[in-house]
Amino acid sequence: MLVDFNELPETSRVWIYQANRSFSQDELEEIKQKLDEFIAQWTAHGADLRAGYDIKYKRFITIGLDQGMNAATGCSIDASVHFVQELEKDYKVDLMDKMNVSFKQGEFVAYKSLTDFKKMAKNRSVSPNTIVFNNLVTNIAEYRTNWEVPAKESWHNRFLN
Repeated sequence: MLVDFNELPETSRVWIYQANRSFSQDELEEIKQKLDEFIAQWTAHGADLRAGYDIKYKRFITIGLDQGMNAATGCSIDASVHFVQELEKDYKVDLMDKMNVSFKQGEFVAYKSLTDFKKMAKNRSVSPNTIVFNNLVTNIAEYRTNWEVPAKESWHNRFLN
């Protein structure tokens, strides 16, 4: 059951997929339509899942699920992963690689391998105040408060010393 992302409770589980490039406006419209269709029919053992999505900076797709109604199951999570893998193929983009880091450079969102990010930290090209995207947040409350934070307040901090 598709609902507006902003109507989901703060405790809703989130999955964040970061793209290795920005989507074009046309791609975003298509992706929104595909997300609408996928979430509208997304179920767990035949039970509707109350879910929504958020797209930020033309590159982050966040799926939120109200587990108070029905929780995700292995099969429903597999279905969402398969859906995201289809997006990867359709748009020739990487959405599943968790070993990459996105961070802000001014208004621009940079995307680097973890190795490159570590080198940038060592060279002081990124600082404790660099805004990073903490894709490890697990619910909407964390997404709203701890997703887009200075590196010193995220797991990225370990690379800054």
